[in-house]
Amino acid sequence: MLRILIAIGLGGCAGSILRWLTSRWLSAWVVASFPLGTFVVNILGCFCLGLLYGWSERGHLLSEEWRLFLTVGLCGGFTTFSTFAGENVLMLRDGAFLYAALYIGLSVVAGLLAVYGGMYLTKLS
Repeated sequence: MLRILIAIGLGGCAGSILRWLTSRWLSAWVVASFPLGTFVVNILGCFCLGLLYGWSERGHLLSEEWRLFLTVGLCGGFTTFSTFAGENVLMLRDGAFLYAALYIGLSVVAGLLAVYGGMYLTKLS
């Protein structure tokens, strides 16, 4: 059990750092009121999670520790649903209803498609 907790914790640490670096890099390229960094991180995280789920379904390619490190830890630390929710609350509070609706709708639809796409790609080979 301790090995699993350590694996998840290390993955979460790495995912959080990658999330911050990715968002910072995107914000250096795009200046907008739309939270593009969080959006891209969430969709990319969903896609990676789909790939990992797809590979896991193909057999025992990863040990339990590695699977949890990558899915719960890395992808969980990388994606930012709490930040997503907070950004939407702020947009709604500030009256940016169109941006909030766009952000929520695109995130949900693109996230579902990214998970499905990742799983689909693992079945092609």
